Amino acid sequence: MKVLVTWLLSAWVVWGALGNIVHLHKTNDQDGRCIYSFTVPSANEASCANPGEGMAAVHDLRQESNSQRLELESVRARLGLLENLVKHLHGSQGAKSSSLSVVGLLQREVESLKREQDQRDTQVSRLESTIGKLLQDKSRLEEDKKWLEEEKNELGRRLKISIQEMARLKASQCPQTGEASSRDSLQGTLEVSKWETDSLDYQELKSELVEVPASRLFQGSPSPSLPSAEAEESGCGMLVWVGEPVTFRRAETIAGKYGVWMRDPEPISPYSRETTWRVDTVGTDVRQVFEYDDADQFMKGYPSKVHVLPRSMESTGAVVYRGSLYFQMHKSRILAKYDLKAEAITVQKELPNAGYHGQFPYSWGGYTDIDLAVDEMGLWAIYSTEKVKGAIVLSKLDTETLEIEQTWETNIYKQSVANSFMICGSLYTISSYSSPEATVNFIYRTSTGTSTLLNIPFENRYRYSSMVDYNPTERKLLAWDNFNMVAYDIKLSKMLFA
Repeated sequence: MKVLVTWLLSAWVVWGALGNIVHLHKTNDQDGRCIYSFTVPSANEASCANPGEGMAAVHDLRQESNSQRLELESVRARLGLLENLVKHLHGSQGAKSSSLSVVGLLQREVESLKREQDQRDTQVSRLESTIGKLLQDKSRLEEDKKWLEEEKNELGRRLKISIQEMARLKASQCPQTGEASSRDSLQGTLEVSKWETDSLDYQELKSELVEVPASRLFQGSPSPSLPSAEAEESGCGMLVWVGEPVTFRRAETIAGKYGVWMRDPEPISPYSRETTWRVDTVGTDVRQVFEYDDADQFMKGYPSKVHVLPRSMESTGAVVYRGSLYFQMHKSRILAKYDLKAEAITVQKELPNAGYHGQFPYSWGGYTDIDLAVDEMGLWAIYSTEKVKGAIVLSKLDTETLEIEQTWETNIYKQSVANSFMICGSLYTISSYSSPEATVNFIYRTSTGTSTLLNIPFENRYRYSSMVDYNPTERKLLAWDNFNMVAYDIKLSKMLFA
Protein backbone atom coordinates (compact mmCIF):
# COMPACT_ATOMS: atom_id res chain seq x y z
CA MET A 1 0.00 0.00 0.00
CA LYS A 2 2.88 2.33 0.79
CA VAL A 3 4.44 1.64 -2.63
CA LEU A 4 1.14 2.49 -4.31
CA VAL A 5 0.84 5.73 -2.36
CA THR A 6 4.43 6.64 -3.24
CA TRP A 7 3.88 5.93 -6.94
CA LEU A 8 0.65 7.97 -7.02
CA LEU A 9 2.28 10.92 -5.28
CA SER A 10 5.19 10.79 -7.72
CA ALA A 11 2.83 10.68 -10.69
CA TRP A 12 0.92 13.62 -9.21
CA VAL A 13 4.14 15.62 -8.91
CA VAL A 14 5.12 14.87 -12.49
CA TRP A 15 1.64 15.60 -13.70
CA GLY A 16 1.57 18.94 -11.89
CA ALA A 17 5.03 19.89 -13.12
CA LEU A 18 4.64 18.92 -16.79
CA GLY A 19 1.07 19.85 -17.53
CA ASN A 20 -2.11 18.05 -18.55
CA ILE A 21 -1.24 16.91 -22.22
CA VAL A 22 1.43 14.18 -22.16
CA HIS A 23 2.32 11.73 -25.03
CA LEU A 24 3.96 8.51 -23.82
CA HIS A 25 6.26 6.50 -26.18
CA LYS A 26 7.70 2.98 -25.75
CA THR A 27 10.59 1.57 -27.86
CA ASN A 28 13.69 -0.69 -27.70
CA ASP A 29 17.18 0.75 -27.51
CA GLN A 30 20.28 -0.64 -29.27
CA ASP A 31 20.75 -3.25 -26.57
CA GLY A 32 17.17 -4.41 -26.84
CA ARG A 33 15.97 -2.84 -23.57
CA CYS A 34 12.55 -1.22 -23.44
CA ILE A 35 12.67 2.55 -23.01
CA TYR A 36 9.74 4.79 -22.08
CA SER A 37 9.67 8.43 -23.20
CA PHE A 38 7.08 11.19 -23.40
CA THR A 39 6.53 14.54 -25.12
CA VAL A 40 4.75 17.60 -23.81
CA PRO A 41 3.69 20.50 -26.06
CA SER A 42 4.74 23.90 -24.71
CA ALA A 43 1.96 26.29 -23.67
CA ASN A 44 4.08 29.37 -24.17
CA GLU A 45 6.58 28.60 -26.98
CA ALA A 46 5.63 28.25 -30.59
CA SER A 47 8.97 26.69 -31.51
CA CYS A 48 11.92 25.14 -29.72
CA ALA A 49 14.60 27.46 -28.47
CA ASN A 50 18.29 26.92 -28.85
CA PRO A 51 20.01 24.15 -26.85
CA GLY A 52 21.22 26.60 -24.20
CA GLU A 53 17.70 27.72 -23.45
CA GLY A 54 16.59 24.10 -23.37
CA MET A 55 19.23 23.26 -20.82
CA ALA A 56 18.07 26.21 -18.71
CA ALA A 57 14.52 24.96 -18.88
CA VAL A 58 15.69 21.48 -17.91
CA HIS A 59 17.59 23.02 -14.99
CA ASP A 60 14.45 24.88 -13.86
CA LEU A 61 12.41 21.69 -14.12
CA ARG A 62 14.96 19.83 -12.02
CA GLN A 63 14.84 22.49 -9.34
CA GLU A 64 11.05 22.37 -9.33
CA SER A 65 11.22 18.58 -9.16
CA ASN A 66 13.61 18.74 -6.19
CA SER A 67 11.27 21.17 -4.44
CA GLN A 68 8.33 18.88 -5.04
CA ARG A 69 10.40 15.93 -3.81
CA LEU A 70 11.18 17.78 -0.56
CA GLU A 71 7.53 18.54 -0.09
CA LEU A 72 6.75 14.90 -0.75
CA GLU A 73 9.27 13.80 1.89
CA SER A 74 7.65 16.22 4.37
CA VAL A 75 4.25 14.73 3.60
CA ARG A 76 5.65 11.22 4.07
CA ALA A 77 7.13 12.21 7.43
CA ARG A 78 3.85 13.66 8.60
CA LEU A 79 2.00 10.57 7.38
CA GLY A 80 4.39 8.46 9.42
CA LEU A 81 3.75 10.50 12.54
CA LEU A 82 0.02 10.22 12.02
CA GLU A 83 0.27 6.44 11.56
CA ASN A 84 2.26 6.13 14.76
CA LEU A 85 -0.30 8.27 16.61
CA VAL A 86 -3.15 6.13 15.27
CA LYS A 87 -1.35 2.99 16.34
CA HIS A 88 -0.75 4.53 19.78
CA LEU A 89 -4.37 5.51 20.21
CA HIS A 90 -5.78 2.20 18.91
CA GLY A 91 -3.21 -0.02 20.56
CA SER A 92 -3.46 -1.84 23.85
CA GLN A 93 -5.79 -0.90 26.72
CA GLY A 94 -2.78 0.50 28.59
CA ALA A 95 -1.98 2.79 25.66
CA LYS A 96 -5.61 3.96 25.66
CA SER A 97 -5.40 4.77 29.35
CA SER A 98 -2.15 6.61 28.74
CA SER A 99 -3.71 8.69 26.00
CA LEU A 100 -6.68 9.47 28.22
CA SER A 101 -4.25 10.49 30.96
CA VAL A 102 -2.48 12.80 28.56
CA VAL A 103 -5.82 14.29 27.51
CA GLY A 104 -6.76 14.76 31.18
CA LEU A 105 -3.48 16.52 31.90
CA LEU A 106 -4.03 18.79 28.93
CA GLN A 107 -7.57 19.61 30.12
CA ARG A 108 -6.35 20.41 33.63
CA GLU A 109 -3.62 22.61 32.22
CA VAL A 110 -6.18 24.48 30.13
CA GLU A 111 -8.42 24.94 33.18
CA SER A 112 -5.43 26.18 35.19
CA LEU A 113 -4.62 28.70 32.48
CA LYS A 114 -8.25 29.84 32.46
CA ARG A 115 -8.17 30.34 36.24
CA GLU A 116 -4.96 32.33 36.00
CA GLN A 117 -6.53 34.45 33.28
CA ASP A 118 -9.60 35.03 35.45
CA GLN A 119 -7.35 36.02 38.36
CA ARG A 120 -5.48 38.46 36.15
CA ASP A 121 -8.79 39.89 34.92
CA THR A 122 -9.93 40.27 38.56
CA GLN A 123 -6.69 42.00 39.50
CA VAL A 124 -7.01 44.33 36.54
CA SER A 125 -10.61 45.09 37.54
CA ARG A 126 -9.56 45.81 41.13
CA LEU A 127 -6.72 48.01 39.93
CA GLU A 128 -9.11 49.95 37.70
CA SER A 129 -11.53 50.30 40.64
CA THR A 130 -8.71 51.52 42.90
CA ILE A 131 -7.63 54.03 40.28
CA GLY A 132 -11.23 55.22 40.00
CA LYS A 133 -11.48 55.68 43.76
CA LEU A 134 -8.18 57.55 43.84
CA LEU A 135 -9.43 59.85 41.11
CA GLN A 136 -12.63 60.44 43.10
CA ASP A 137 -10.57 61.20 46.23
CA LYS A 138 -8.46 63.60 44.21
CA SER A 139 -11.61 65.31 42.97
CA ARG A 140 -12.94 65.62 46.54
CA LEU A 141 -9.63 67.00 47.75
CA GLU A 142 -9.68 69.56 44.98
CA GLU A 143 -13.21 70.55 46.03
CA ASP A 144 -12.08 70.82 49.65
CA LYS A 145 -9.15 72.96 48.56
CA LYS A 146 -11.52 75.22 46.66
CA TRP A 147 -13.78 75.42 49.72
CA LEU A 148 -10.82 76.36 51.93
CA GLU A 149 -9.78 79.04 49.44
CA GLU A 150 -13.29 80.47 49.56
CA GLU A 151 -13.22 80.31 53.36
CA LYS A 152 -9.85 82.06 53.42
CA ASN A 153 -11.10 84.84 51.15
CA GLU A 154 -14.26 85.24 53.21
CA LEU A 155 -12.30 85.46 56.45
CA GLY A 156 -9.97 88.00 54.94
CA ARG A 157 -12.98 90.10 54.01
CA ARG A 158 -14.51 89.73 57.47
CA LEU A 159 -11.19 90.55 59.10
CA LYS A 160 -10.99 93.76 57.15
CA ILE A 161 -14.56 94.63 58.16
CA SER A 162 -13.80 93.85 61.81
CA ILE A 163 -10.71 96.07 61.82
CA GLN A 164 -12.74 98.90 60.29
CA GLU A 165 -15.49 98.36 62.86
CA MET A 166 -13.01 98.48 65.73
CA ALA A 167 -11.48 101.64 64.34
CA ARG A 168 -14.93 103.18 64.18
CA LEU A 169 -15.69 102.11 67.74
CA LYS A 170 -12.41 103.55 68.96
CA ALA A 171 -13.15 106.83 67.21
CA SER A 172 -16.59 106.98 68.85
CA GLN A 173 -14.88 106.50 72.26
CA CYS A 174 -17.08 103.68 73.52
CA PRO A 175 -16.57 103.33 77.29
CA GLN A 176 -15.65 99.67 76.95
CA THR A 177 -12.77 100.26 74.55
CA GLY A 178 -9.43 101.27 75.95
CA GLU A 179 -5.72 100.83 75.67
CA ALA A 180 -5.92 97.07 76.28
CA SER A 181 -8.37 96.69 73.40
CA SER A 182 -6.10 98.71 71.12
CA ARG A 183 -3.11 96.56 72.05
CA ASP A 184 -5.15 93.40 71.37
CA SER A 185 -6.19 94.74 67.97
CA LEU A 186 -2.62 95.60 67.01
CA GLN A 187 -1.32 92.25 68.22
CA GLY A 188 -4.04 90.40 66.32
CA THR A 189 -3.25 92.33 63.14
CA LEU A 190 0.43 91.42 63.40
CA GLU A 191 -0.43 87.78 63.98
CA VAL A 192 -2.72 87.67 60.97
CA SER A 193 0.05 89.11 58.80
CA LYS A 194 2.21 86.11 59.73
CA TRP A 195 -0.57 83.52 59.34
CA GLU A 196 -0.10 80.60 56.98
CA THR A 197 -3.31 81.07 55.00
CA ASP A 198 -2.99 77.78 53.15
CA SER A 199 -3.77 75.79 56.31
CA LEU A 200 -7.22 74.74 57.51
CA ASP A 201 -6.67 76.70 60.73
CA TYR A 202 -6.84 80.01 58.88
CA GLN A 203 -10.42 80.20 60.16
CA GLU A 204 -9.10 80.30 63.69
CA LEU A 205 -8.22 83.97 63.78
CA LYS A 206 -7.72 85.58 67.19
CA SER A 207 -10.99 86.54 68.82
CA GLU A 208 -9.60 90.03 69.56
CA LEU A 209 -10.15 90.84 65.87
CA VAL A 210 -12.98 88.60 64.72
CA GLU A 211 -14.99 88.37 67.92
CA VAL A 212 -15.80 91.97 68.64
CA PRO A 213 -17.44 91.78 72.08
CA ALA A 214 -21.13 92.36 71.70
CA SER A 215 -21.16 94.73 74.65
CA ARG A 216 -19.19 97.17 72.50
CA LEU A 217 -21.82 97.11 69.81
CA PHE A 218 -25.06 96.98 71.74
CA GLN A 219 -26.29 99.32 74.42
CA GLY A 220 -28.85 97.10 76.09
CA SER A 221 -30.80 97.50 79.27
CA PRO A 222 -28.86 96.87 82.48
CA SER A 223 -28.76 93.33 83.80
CA PRO A 224 -31.53 92.81 86.36
CA SER A 225 -31.02 91.22 89.72
CA LEU A 226 -30.95 87.57 88.72
CA PRO A 227 -32.77 84.98 90.82
CA SER A 228 -30.60 82.75 92.97
CA ALA A 229 -28.94 79.83 91.20
CA GLU A 230 -30.37 77.62 93.92
CA ALA A 231 -33.93 78.59 93.02
CA GLU A 232 -36.23 75.66 92.39
CA GLU A 233 -36.43 74.69 88.74
CA SER A 234 -40.00 74.59 87.58
CA GLY A 235 -41.07 74.51 83.93
CA CYS A 236 -39.77 77.27 81.69
CA GLY A 237 -37.51 79.81 83.21
CA MET A 238 -34.40 81.88 82.69
CA LEU A 239 -30.89 80.45 82.33
CA VAL A 240 -28.88 81.22 85.48
CA TRP A 241 -25.98 78.74 85.42
CA VAL A 242 -23.94 76.60 82.98
CA GLY A 243 -21.79 73.78 84.35
CA GLU A 244 -18.43 72.49 83.23
CA PRO A 245 -18.31 70.56 79.93
CA VAL A 246 -18.40 66.75 80.03
CA THR A 247 -16.68 65.11 77.07
CA PHE A 248 -18.52 62.19 75.44
CA ARG A 249 -16.12 61.40 72.60
CA ARG A 250 -13.60 62.84 70.15
CA ALA A 251 -13.78 62.82 66.35
CA GLU A 252 -11.24 60.60 64.61
CA THR A 253 -10.42 62.55 61.43
CA ILE A 254 -9.90 66.13 60.24
CA ALA A 255 -13.49 66.09 58.92
CA GLY A 256 -14.61 66.16 62.57
CA LYS A 257 -12.86 69.38 63.57
CA TYR A 258 -16.28 71.05 63.23
CA GLY A 259 -19.57 69.22 63.51
CA VAL A 260 -22.94 68.76 65.16
CA TRP A 261 -24.32 66.03 67.43
CA MET A 262 -27.96 65.72 68.41
CA ARG A 263 -30.61 63.84 70.38
CA ASP A 264 -34.32 64.09 69.71
CA PRO A 265 -36.16 65.75 72.62
CA GLU A 266 -39.44 64.29 71.34
CA PRO A 267 -38.46 61.00 69.65
CA ILE A 268 -40.76 58.91 67.49
CA SER A 269 -40.54 55.10 67.24
CA PRO A 270 -38.22 53.33 66.51
CA TYR A 271 -36.03 56.02 68.10
CA SER A 272 -35.61 56.84 71.78
CA ARG A 273 -34.15 59.67 73.85
CA GLU A 274 -30.88 57.72 73.90
CA THR A 275 -30.61 57.62 70.10
CA THR A 276 -27.82 59.95 69.01
CA TRP A 277 -26.91 61.42 65.64
CA ARG A 278 -23.63 62.95 64.57
CA VAL A 279 -22.41 64.83 61.47
CA ASP A 280 -18.79 65.80 60.68
CA THR A 281 -19.07 69.05 58.74
CA VAL A 282 -15.59 69.82 57.38
CA GLY A 283 -15.77 69.60 53.57
CA THR A 284 -17.79 70.74 50.60
CA ASP A 285 -20.07 67.71 50.30
CA VAL A 286 -21.39 66.90 53.78
CA ARG A 287 -23.92 64.06 53.44
CA GLN A 288 -23.17 61.36 56.02
CA VAL A 289 -25.28 61.25 59.21
CA PHE A 290 -24.08 58.66 61.75
CA GLU A 291 -26.81 57.09 63.90
CA TYR A 292 -26.14 55.45 67.29
CA ASP A 293 -28.74 53.41 69.20
CA ASP A 294 -27.61 54.59 72.62
CA ALA A 295 -25.02 56.61 74.52
CA ASP A 296 -22.71 53.62 74.95
CA GLN A 297 -22.51 53.00 71.20
CA PHE A 298 -21.96 56.70 70.65
CA MET A 299 -19.07 56.91 73.10
CA LYS A 300 -17.45 53.76 71.66
CA GLY A 301 -17.90 54.99 68.09
CA TYR A 302 -20.07 52.12 66.81
CA PRO A 303 -22.82 53.55 64.58
CA SER A 304 -25.83 51.34 63.98
CA LYS A 305 -26.58 53.08 60.70
CA VAL A 306 -25.17 55.70 58.34
CA HIS A 307 -27.66 57.91 56.49
CA VAL A 308 -26.50 59.41 53.18
CA LEU A 309 -28.44 62.60 52.54
CA PRO A 310 -29.69 63.18 48.98
CA ARG A 311 -28.54 66.82 49.28
CA SER A 312 -25.39 68.16 50.89
CA MET A 313 -25.65 69.93 54.26
CA GLU A 314 -24.32 73.42 55.08
CA SER A 315 -22.42 74.01 58.32
CA THR A 316 -23.38 73.07 61.91
CA GLY A 317 -26.95 74.35 62.22
CA ALA A 318 -28.84 71.06 61.93
CA VAL A 319 -31.22 69.64 64.57
CA VAL A 320 -33.24 66.43 65.08
CA TYR A 321 -36.86 66.85 66.19
CA ARG A 322 -39.81 64.44 66.21
CA GLY A 323 -38.12 61.82 64.05
CA SER A 324 -36.77 64.19 61.39
CA LEU A 325 -33.47 65.88 60.67
CA TYR A 326 -33.81 69.58 59.81
CA PHE A 327 -30.89 71.16 57.94
CA GLN A 328 -29.83 73.91 55.54
CA MET A 329 -28.89 72.81 52.02
CA HIS A 330 -25.40 73.61 50.79
CA LYS A 331 -24.90 77.09 49.30
CA SER A 332 -28.59 78.00 49.55
CA ARG A 333 -31.19 79.43 51.94
CA ILE A 334 -33.37 76.34 51.43
CA LEU A 335 -34.28 74.37 54.56
CA ALA A 336 -34.96 70.62 54.33
CA LYS A 337 -36.84 68.13 56.48
CA TYR A 338 -35.35 64.63 56.24
CA ASP A 339 -37.44 61.74 57.62
CA LEU A 340 -34.89 59.52 59.38
CA LYS A 341 -37.07 56.40 59.29
CA ALA A 342 -38.14 56.74 55.65
CA GLU A 343 -34.66 58.03 54.68
CA ALA A 344 -36.08 60.71 52.39
CA ILE A 345 -36.50 64.48 52.23
CA THR A 346 -40.20 65.20 52.76
CA VAL A 347 -40.22 69.01 52.77
CA GLN A 348 -38.06 71.75 51.23
CA LYS A 349 -38.68 75.42 51.91
CA GLU A 350 -36.75 78.59 51.24
CA LEU A 351 -36.16 80.89 54.24
CA PRO A 352 -37.09 84.28 52.72
CA ASN A 353 -34.26 86.85 52.43
CA ALA A 354 -31.95 84.87 54.74
CA GLY A 355 -28.23 85.40 54.23
CA TYR A 356 -26.27 82.25 53.40
CA HIS A 357 -22.79 80.89 52.65
CA GLY A 358 -20.80 83.49 54.53
CA GLN A 359 -23.03 86.59 54.43
CA PHE A 360 -23.98 86.67 58.13
CA PRO A 361 -22.21 83.87 60.04
CA TYR A 362 -21.27 83.70 63.71
CA SER A 363 -17.86 85.12 64.63
CA TRP A 364 -16.08 81.78 64.15
CA GLY A 365 -17.16 81.55 60.51
CA GLY A 366 -17.94 78.15 59.03
CA TYR A 367 -20.88 79.43 56.90
CA THR A 368 -23.07 79.47 60.02
CA ASP A 369 -25.55 81.91 58.47
CA ILE A 370 -28.63 79.83 59.31
CA ASP A 371 -28.74 78.09 62.69
CA LEU A 372 -31.73 75.87 63.53
CA ALA A 373 -32.70 75.36 67.17
CA VAL A 374 -35.26 73.45 69.26
CA ASP A 375 -36.69 74.38 72.67
CA GLU A 376 -39.84 73.82 74.71
CA MET A 377 -41.83 75.83 72.16
CA GLY A 378 -40.71 74.02 68.99
CA LEU A 379 -38.48 74.67 65.96
CA TRP A 380 -36.64 77.96 65.35
CA ALA A 381 -34.40 79.53 62.70
CA ILE A 382 -31.67 81.99 63.78
CA TYR A 383 -30.29 84.05 60.88
CA SER A 384 -29.93 87.57 59.43
CA THR A 385 -30.93 89.55 56.35
CA GLU A 386 -29.74 92.52 54.29
CA LYS A 387 -32.69 94.51 55.59
CA VAL A 388 -31.50 94.41 59.22
CA LYS A 389 -27.82 94.75 58.21
CA GLY A 390 -26.51 91.70 60.05
CA ALA A 391 -28.65 91.79 63.20
CA ILE A 392 -30.05 88.47 64.41
CA VAL A 393 -33.51 87.56 63.12
CA LEU A 394 -35.61 84.87 64.86
CA SER A 395 -38.35 82.93 63.09
CA LYS A 396 -40.65 80.32 64.62
CA LEU A 397 -41.18 77.52 62.05
CA ASP A 398 -44.00 75.06 61.45
CA THR A 399 -42.42 71.62 61.79
CA GLU A 400 -44.63 70.07 59.12
CA THR A 401 -44.37 72.68 56.37
CA LEU A 402 -41.35 74.81 57.43
CA GLU A 403 -43.53 77.87 56.94
CA ILE A 404 -42.70 80.87 59.15
CA GLU A 405 -45.24 81.33 61.93
CA GLN A 406 -43.78 84.51 63.43
CA THR A 407 -40.58 86.58 63.15
CA TRP A 408 -38.64 88.85 65.55
CA GLU A 409 -35.85 91.27 64.61
CA THR A 410 -33.30 91.72 67.42
CA ASN A 411 -30.67 94.41 67.93
CA ILE A 412 -27.83 91.91 68.50
CA TYR A 413 -25.21 91.89 65.73
CA LYS A 414 -24.86 88.25 64.60
CA GLN A 415 -21.15 88.38 63.79
CA SER A 416 -20.42 89.80 67.23
CA VAL A 417 -21.39 86.54 68.97
CA ALA A 418 -19.86 83.08 68.69
CA ASN A 419 -23.03 80.99 68.86
CA SER A 420 -26.60 81.01 70.17
CA PHE A 421 -29.39 78.73 71.35
CA MET A 422 -33.06 78.91 72.37
CA ILE A 423 -34.56 78.15 75.80
CA CYS A 424 -38.26 78.66 76.56
CA GLY A 425 -38.75 81.04 73.63
CA SER A 426 -35.75 83.21 74.52
CA LEU A 427 -32.53 83.57 72.55
CA TYR A 428 -29.19 83.28 74.38
CA THR A 429 -25.85 84.20 72.79
CA ILE A 430 -22.26 83.24 73.66
CA SER A 431 -19.50 85.85 73.68
CA SER A 432 -16.54 83.80 72.37
CA TYR A 433 -15.89 80.47 70.64
CA SER A 434 -12.25 80.26 71.79
CA SER A 435 -11.86 81.93 75.17
CA PRO A 436 -11.86 79.56 78.16
CA GLU A 437 -13.61 82.34 80.08
CA ALA A 438 -16.41 83.08 77.64
CA THR A 439 -19.87 84.05 78.85
CA VAL A 440 -23.50 83.72 77.90
CA ASN A 441 -23.72 87.44 77.30
CA PHE A 442 -27.22 88.22 75.98
CA ILE A 443 -30.83 87.13 76.32
CA TYR A 444 -33.53 88.22 73.85
CA ARG A 445 -37.09 87.50 75.00
CA THR A 446 -39.61 86.96 72.22
CA SER A 447 -42.38 87.49 74.79
CA THR A 448 -41.39 91.14 75.25
CA GLY A 449 -39.12 91.86 72.26
CA THR A 450 -36.36 93.14 74.56
CA SER A 451 -32.67 92.33 75.02
CA THR A 452 -30.69 92.18 78.26
CA LEU A 453 -26.98 91.86 79.01
CA LEU A 454 -25.93 88.71 80.89
CA ASN A 455 -22.68 87.45 82.40
CA ILE A 456 -23.01 83.68 82.87
CA PRO A 457 -19.64 81.84 82.62
CA PHE A 458 -19.31 79.43 79.70
CA GLU A 459 -16.12 77.34 79.30
CA ASN A 460 -14.67 76.59 75.86
CA ARG A 461 -12.48 73.79 77.19
CA TYR A 462 -10.91 72.88 73.83
CA ARG A 463 -10.81 76.47 72.54
CA TYR A 464 -13.00 76.17 69.44
CA SER A 465 -16.76 75.74 69.87
CA SER A 466 -18.45 75.49 66.49
CA MET A 467 -21.92 74.33 67.64
CA VAL A 468 -24.04 74.87 70.77
CA ASP A 469 -27.64 73.58 71.01
CA TYR A 470 -30.18 73.14 73.80
CA ASN A 471 -32.02 69.87 74.47
CA PRO A 472 -35.24 70.73 76.36
CA THR A 473 -35.87 67.16 77.53
CA GLU A 474 -32.42 66.56 79.00
CA ARG A 475 -32.05 70.19 80.09
CA LYS A 476 -28.50 70.21 78.73
CA LEU A 477 -26.46 72.16 76.22
CA LEU A 478 -24.79 69.96 73.59
CA ALA A 479 -21.69 71.41 71.94
CA TRP A 480 -18.91 70.55 69.48
CA ASP A 481 -15.58 71.94 70.67
CA ASN A 482 -12.52 71.40 68.44
CA PHE A 483 -13.08 67.69 67.54
CA ASN A 484 -14.75 67.01 70.92
CA MET A 485 -18.45 66.33 71.56
CA VAL A 486 -19.33 67.76 74.97
CA ALA A 487 -22.41 68.48 77.10
CA TYR A 488 -23.15 71.10 79.78
CA ASP A 489 -25.57 70.83 82.67
CA ILE A 490 -27.64 73.98 83.17
CA LYS A 491 -30.02 75.52 85.70
CA LEU A 492 -33.13 77.51 84.97
CA SER A 493 -34.96 79.74 87.42
CA LYS A 494 -38.55 80.84 87.46
CA MET A 495 -39.19 83.74 85.11
CA LEU A 496 -39.62 86.45 87.75
CA PHE A 497 -39.79 89.32 85.31
CA ALA A 498 -41.34 89.99 81.93
